[in-house]
Amino acid sequence: MGDISTFLPIIAMFAVVYLFMIRPQMTRQKKEKQFAEALKKGDRVITKSGLHGKVSDISDKNDAVIIETTAGKLTFDRTAISLELSKKLNPSAESAKK
Repeated sequence: MGDISTFLPIIAMFAVVYLFMIRPQMTRQKKEKQFAEALKKGDRVITKSGLHGKVSDISDKNDAVIIETTAGKLTFDRTAISLELSKKLNPSAESAKK
């Protein structure tokens, strides 16, 4: 009985870390992956570096997205598109999913 009570605080600490740090990060990564896979031509997006543009073409071969901006067309990796910032540009797409 004494052995279990000495490990109980450590087990509780791992449970708290999992619930408040690891699990939310996993769900966030899952949403970002779904968002990157659901991109289509014409979507307005913002990259994580702050570049605004519209998706011009999607290359599944390179896992890249060509974004049309006022300066021209730029190629970015799908993971460079920000989910949180792009949601603000396309509120109708978010409400359609619900």
